[in-house]
Amino acid sequence: MKDTYKTITKASPEVLFKDRNSKFFGYAFPVKTEEEANLHLEELKSKHHKARHWCYAWQFGKSDFQYRANDDGEPSNSAGMPIYGQIQSFEVTNILIVVVRYFGGVKLGVGGLINAYKTAAQMALEEANIVKRTIDELFEISFDYPEMNIVMRLIKENNLNIIEQKLELDCKIYISVRKKDAKAIFEKFDSTYKIEIKHLED
Repeated sequence: MKDTYKTITKASPEVLFKDRNSKFFGYAFPVKTEEEANLHLEELKSKHHKARHWCYAWQFGKSDFQYRANDDGEPSNSAGMPIYGQIQSFEVTNILIVVVRYFGGVKLGVGGLINAYKTAAQMALEEANIVKRTIDELFEISFDYPEMNIVMRLIKENNLNIIEQKLELDCKIYISVRKKDAKAIFEKFDSTYKIEIKHLED
């Protein structure tokens, strides 16, 4: 079971690829929603308001992926898909890559455009800080205060990550568990007397 994914931790530095007087500025941003992606696009459009094209691709998700590729007026599949191809090549997700083009007066042809957008996207990813993360599942553990020691012992023995805890008469602890271990951990708590565990959507 694949339970890791790769993403970037912060926006990459601006990169520049030139071909026959056309300039292609490449950017990579960590994003999780289309709204976030659109905000970065708006910022780049105001920064590069004299550019001709703002082509991009994004991908969201950890195991079920959503993606979009946009040519923004360039010939079909000459910009967005070459950018998206680099997202696939580097195996990254929760990411937006934008390549901004200033036209230099010489037409590059579809092959030249594909190469330029692919290269600018590749350069942006090479400059980005790519990290590997685990895909985790979230659980809520509910119990009465007297069961606290049993719960804490299970958490400690299994080296589990506590996200939040509400320790009153009715106690709740929220934990994250790596996907490959989730079923076994669920069964350990579920089979323990007076303790309830339920799976939460993250």
